[in-house]
Amino acid sequence: MKNILILGAGLSASTMIKYLLDHSTEYNWKITVGDVSAETAQKKVAGHPNGTAIKFDIKDESLKTEQIKKADVVISFLPAFMHPIVAKTCVELGKHMVTASYVSKEMKALDAEAKQKGVALLNELGVDPGIDHMSAMQVIHKIKAMGGKMIGFMSNTGGLVAPEYDNNPWNYKFTWNPRNVVLAGQSVAQYKEQGQYKFIPYHKLFTRATKFSVLHLGEFEMYPNRDSLSYREIYGLEDIPSILRGTFRRPGYCNAWNVFVQLGATDDSYVMEGSENMTYRDYINSFLAFDQKLSVEEKLCKYTGITPDSDVFKRIKWLGVFENTKVGMKDATPAQILQKILEAKLSLCSEDKDLIVMQHVFDFELNGKKKRIKSSLICTGIDTVHTAMSITVGTPVAIATKMLLTGQINLTGVHVPVIPELYNPILKELEEHGIKFIEEEEEL
Repeated sequence: MKNILILGAGLSASTMIKYLLDHSTEYNWKITVGDVSAETAQKKVAGHPNGTAIKFDIKDESLKTEQIKKADVVISFLPAFMHPIVAKTCVELGKHMVTASYVSKEMKALDAEAKQKGVALLNELGVDPGIDHMSAMQVIHKIKAMGGKMIGFMSNTGGLVAPEYDNNPWNYKFTWNPRNVVLAGQSVAQYKEQGQYKFIPYHKLFTRATKFSVLHLGEFEMYPNRDSLSYREIYGLEDIPSILRGTFRRPGYCNAWNVFVQLGATDDSYVMEGSENMTYRDYINSFLAFDQKLSVEEKLCKYTGITPDSDVFKRIKWLGVFENTKVGMKDATPAQILQKILEAKLSLCSEDKDLIVMQHVFDFELNGKKKRIKSSLICTGIDTVHTAMSITVGTPVAIATKMLLTGQINLTGVHVPVIPELYNPILKELEEHGIKFIEEEEEL
């Protein structure tokens, strides 16, 4: 019998937990699900005979050690900053660990000791990072194996609402942590285009969106992610002239979001005095110049250069930011208040389904010709528990865990899925779950 310890039972863990429980009898697994809320863990276990739910607190050292000691593999779906804490104990006790999160400096520092102990620390096995790595590297390695030379790489991903449930003027609903959406892009976007380095500061980021079409879904717009340059080393593309990673939204989103950026409403670095007594209207007005002759709406339009009849203004107004609704949050930052306003309007309804859209664009030279491969993925959620986000984040983590427990993976140390022994079997099984890329090839 093998024991799997899952730490964190939030929304993104739902499909992963179900996959492992569904396979537990076949492989003789016992699965313990720990969460700060025992009730949440119990809901995810759903009375399965091979599952146990426990209340788990990362600060409880004895509980952490006790649970990890009993496990063969630990899956951490805790907040990302907690992964190294779990990993350190896993290495000390000789236990494998799997996460969907980016490799941190603290995680990297455990590589040598993990190798010495024969422990695998597998990271970046979600959707982005995760499926993006796997699908990109499979095509890049294929191009190189044919004798092709990569000259351009672009990868864009979006977590959106499925078209049939897209019923608001933003054409967007939260499918992931709303806080991360509010704080998105708050750094300089860095990438490379035609051999030139490009840098876009945050206050200009959402004015530089570009249009894309993806299969039958029509148009999207993309804004660049913070750091595309580091992927040159990860993907073995050190000399590539063009490389860019970005985020997909539907057209019009970026212009409207830019209003909040220009106001300073996405700032999370200070608290607003008296925030609990503010109304939403006061909140917006607090960022605008004092002028008793103009309304808040007029001042906003004057400051941002939009007009009251524009689609941008209509999107902003639809959110309710000009209403006299009490904020009711003491010592809140601008970003926290904005998040509250957005969650009231942009959360998934009980019948909604979400959507993951990913597209890679590979430009390469082969036999004297320039070619392009577009590789696109569309995944629609089942419901508000098994969302597209939960499916695409959790399934590859579950598959990798199964591979560790069945001996298909014999790696040690810190790894991300950019090597064939990880990405080939995981992508193959993902296709069985309907997570499949569609390739289009053309000459340039």
